[in-house]
Amino acid sequence: MRTLEIGQHRFTEVQVMDEPADGGACHEYRILDAEHLTVGGFGFVKFQKGPVKENGVNGCFQEDLIVIVIDRLRCFQAGDYACRENALALTKLEEALHWLNHRTNDRQDRGVEGTNDK
Repeated sequence: MRTLEIGQHRFTEVQVMDEPADGGACHEYRILDAEHLTVGGFGFVKFQKGPVKENGVNGCFQEDLIVIVIDRLRCFQAGDYACRENALALTKLEEALHWLNHRTNDRQDRGVEGTNDK
């Protein structure tokens, strides 16, 4: 297990719960309060492990989490917490989602989506 650096003045801690697997990525993360006082923590994220065509859907995708944060920032921007920093972060997250979807569309067009094929 290792802890990820998030930034200054954080009240939470993100722990990587597994070792990198095929493709070099980890698949399980836990979010805790920084003092570890909340039993069980705030959340557990389990990402898809292995190709969907071979393993079925067994976890979420990074796009799922990006969509959640985009929605949250859009809500802030529509309310009292609108600011330049939120707008910039929102733009970058929308761009990240665009490129991940572009990659998926390319893989679908080549017939390799859901496999380990490049």
